[in-house]
Amino acid sequence: MPEYLLILIRSTVAFIVLLGLTRIMGKKQLSQLTFFDYIVGITIGSIAATMSVDQNIKISNGLVSLIVWGLIPILLAYLGLKSGTFLRVTDGRPSIIIKQGQVLEKEMKKNQLAVDELMMMLREKGVFKVDDVEIAIFETNGELSVMKKTDADSITPSTLGLKVKREEAPSLLIVDGHILHENLNLLELDRQWLMKEIKKQGAYDEKDVFIAQVDSNKQLYVDLYQDDRTEH
Repeated sequence: MPEYLLILIRSTVAFIVLLGLTRIMGKKQLSQLTFFDYIVGITIGSIAATMSVDQNIKISNGLVSLIVWGLIPILLAYLGLKSGTFLRVTDGRPSIIIKQGQVLEKEMKKNQLAVDELMMMLREKGVFKVDDVEIAIFETNGELSVMKKTDADSITPSTLGLKVKREEAPSLLIVDGHILHENLNLLELDRQWLMKEIKKQGAYDEKDVFIAQVDSNKQLYVDLYQDDRTEH
């Protein structure tokens, strides 16, 4: 049999098996992709690709391997339904990143989440001020779930027919104890003003501040290295 026909047959078989496994695994496996699911997906794709073109591998061996790796997530999902402890072992557990407007930097470091990444995730949820967040949870699939404070997610000025001053996006001025001088200069602010403002909120200098963010009204939000006060 010509080699191209053999590859065509092997590829078709691999595709049909993958399609069947996808249907069996269900929509939940596709929409809520955890780190484990991600690894399983890469492995299954690698097996299917190798089986399609590598004729040194018997097609029967490739099919068995695909089926085994396809059934593993299904079995683990079933066991996870029966045992919450088992589910936490395989999928991990969500982490609280922000609580009552305070960033828990220990949890951020534990999850290897940078400040810029956190701000991007908040903006994707329509949140530009950290102080507007009641609680933010870093889910096991890498998504950030955000609940705004009640006074930040209630009646809008447009609902009352009021015109308000246009507000620009807030800017970070301090990240992990370091002043972002470029942002400070762009806003025509100086270090003296910044030091005065953070001292009002309990900081001795910038080294005490994990995040400092200023809005267009020059209102400064400060998160200090004091997770203990919000973790209880």
